[in-house]
Amino acid sequence: MSDLIIAPNPDAPGLTRKVAGTDHTGAAIELHVVEERPLTIWLNGQEIVTAMTIGDYPEYLALGFLANQGMLSVGEDVTGVDFDAELDTVVVRTATQTNYEDKLKKKTRTSGCAVGTVFGDIMEGVSGVTLPEAEVRTSWLYSLANQINQMPSLYLSAGAIHGTVLCQGDTPLAYMEDVGRHNAVDKIAGWMRATGTRAEDKILYTTGRLTSEMVIKCAIMGIPVLASRSGFTAWGVELAGQVGLTLIGRMRGQRFQCVAGEQRLVRDVEI
Repeated sequence: MSDLIIAPNPDAPGLTRKVAGTDHTGAAIELHVVEERPLTIWLNGQEIVTAMTIGDYPEYLALGFLANQGMLSVGEDVTGVDFDAELDTVVVRTATQTNYEDKLKKKTRTSGCAVGTVFGDIMEGVSGVTLPEAEVRTSWLYSLANQINQMPSLYLSAGAIHGTVLCQGDTPLAYMEDVGRHNAVDKIAGWMRATGTRAEDKILYTTGRLTSEMVIKCAIMGIPVLASRSGFTAWGVELAGQVGLTLIGRMRGQRFQCVAGEQRLVRDVEI
C-alpha cells in the first residue's frame, strides 16, 4: 500500500458531514455521512453535464468523464482545466474548437449509482477497440483484494460510496472513491490522462457491479482486465466478450468467477 500514488483522504474537510440519529436500541448516535454536491462540467464554451459527486479531485473527474464520452481524443491538446469551488464548476479548455450539440441530444441513463449518463451511441466508443494481450495472475488478484480491503477509505469511515483502484501486477497505484462507481472510474481515467499513465499492463478493480457501462469505460481506457467483488449483468458479460476484455467478478478470499477473457488468466496458486 506504500506504493499508492494517489488515494482518498477520509479526513479531508467537506467530504462528510456529522448527523444525529438513533441506533436499533433507540440510543442517540452521531455518525459521519458522505456529502453529495453537484459539479458542472464545461468543455470550452459548452456546458456538458452536471454530475453528483463527493467533490474531491474535480479536475480528474472532468477530464476522465470527457475522455470516456469520446469528447477528448487521445491526442487532444488540453490547454487548461479550471475548477471554481464557489460555482462548483470545472471548465476544460482545448486548443481546437469543439461542438457536441448533436451528441448531447442523444442521452442514455445508465445503471450507475448517482445516475450515470452516456451521450451519443453507447457503443461508438468501443467500436474497433483492440485490447492488449496482457496477463493476470491469480496470486495478483488475491493480493490486491486483501490490500484494497484494508485501505483507509471513506467507505470504511462513512459507507455509501464506491471505490475504484488502478493496479499493476499485485500493486495498487491509484485509488478513487465517489457516490457513483462511474465517477470513480472517470477520476482514474482523468488521472491517467493527466499523468500520462499507460493502460496496457493495468488491472482496474471496482467495488461495484460489472455492468455494460463499466465494461465500456474500461475498454475505452484501454485497460485489458476489469475485476470486482460484486457480480455481473448479462450485457456487461456480452460486451466484455465482444471487446476482448477479461472480466472477473465475485472475488471473495481465494474465489472468483471469470466470464470473459479467460486466455489472460495465469493460475499460479493452488487451492
